Amino acid sequence: MKDSTRLIYLGSLIFFLTGCYENRPNCSAFHEGTFIWEQESGGKLLTTEFTRKGDLQIERFENQVDSAKIEWINDCEWRVIPIDPKTNAESRAYLFRILNTTEDSYTFEFNQSGRDQVYTGTAIKQ
Repeated sequence: MKDSTRLIYLGSLIFFLTGCYENRPNCSAFHEGTFIWEQESGGKLLTTEFTRKGDLQIERFENQVDSAKIEWINDCEWRVIPIDPKTNAESRAYLFRILNTTEDSYTFEFNQSGRDQVYTGTAIKQ
């Protein structure tokens, strides 16, 4: 085999093998810990801090603290169920899904039970 043909063959093989590789998110690294999520709403930057440990999540948002139960559906999806909701609207669970991860953050999407609108965000591990 000529050197140029061998290089083309080898290059094609490497391209094929790396092109088929799927980079799966490392979701288990984010099951527990303290995280910050910032979002803009009405021109104002809103910050939520939440801590997950075991099946409990504690959220801090605008000087209010809420707690919720966590139910993991699989490694990258979980349900957040409010523990002590004050209204019927607050009692709805949220479904979260991790889309991708980095070393210290994950991008996610979520929606409230019974609602079609899907939101996205990025949480940074502290």
